[in-house]
Amino acid sequence: VQLQAFGGGLVQAGRSLRLSCAASGSIRNIDRMGWYRQPPGKQRELVAIITSSGSTNYADSVKGRFTISTTDATNTVYLQMNSLKPEDTAVYYCVAVRYSKWSWGQGTQVTVSS
Repeated sequence: VQLQAFGGGLVQAGRSLRLSCAASGSIRNIDRMGWYRQPPGKQRELVAIITSSGSTNYADSVKGRFTISTTDATNTVYLQMNSLKPEDTAVYYCVAVRYSKWSWGQGTQVTVSS
């Protein structure tokens, strides 16, 4: 599975941003897609995951502010990020899991200014 992420950038605190990630290649039987992020100087952490059945899981720090969704027609996963905070600043990576194999996108920078 190849993943291409779009939508990062610089935004002021309190504003919104939407990330998208398109999957290509061996996309049948992907059972989960989602987003991780790596803040400066910190380890990579889960942001949100969505399963093929539509179940979602969010990090506590983003619950109520971020929404993950997918479109089967385009094999794309989205992350709608509202009420952004400076601590959301990170490189965001999309991920797809197929037969327990994890594939990672190239990462997109999100910077939230105060």
